[in-house]
Amino acid sequence: LAARLCSYAQGLALLSAASREHGWELQLEQLAVIWRGGCIIRARVLEMVRAAYAREPALPNLLLDPAVAAEMASRSAGWRRIVAIAVQRGIPLPALSGSLSYYDSFRTATLPSAQCIQAQRDCFGGHGYRRLDSEGVFHTEWEAK
Repeated sequence: LAARLCSYAQGLALLSAASREHGWELQLEQLAVIWRGGCIIRARVLEMVRAAYAREPALPNLLLDPAVAAEMASRSAGWRRIVAIAVQRGIPLPALSGSLSYYDSFRTATLPSAQCIQAQRDCFGGHGYRRLDSEGVFHTEWEAK
């Protein structure tokens, strides 16, 4: 359930951003109702999605709804355990592990992976990087050893 909620959160965040950019005025609660009544999706989890957007139509991300956040917190340990066991055994779980990465990225203010990407862009393209401890854009003369 946690991975599915994350997938919906990510997809709905994209739809919300596109709606703002293109003036579509999408109502995410109504999308959940329509999808629930469809012939393919019809997932029960969509009722939780619908309820979240009924409570807060301008919710920036589904994961910020208190009921969804509580559900995610109660299921994250098992979710992590499944992904870890699969990784240890060389079993690919792209949807489960990708959703878990999205969840962890969303909950973290500072991502070490983003800092690594900035360093790589500076090393290979001289794009510069921002530091956490100082304002401005910095560049390093990287040396190969």
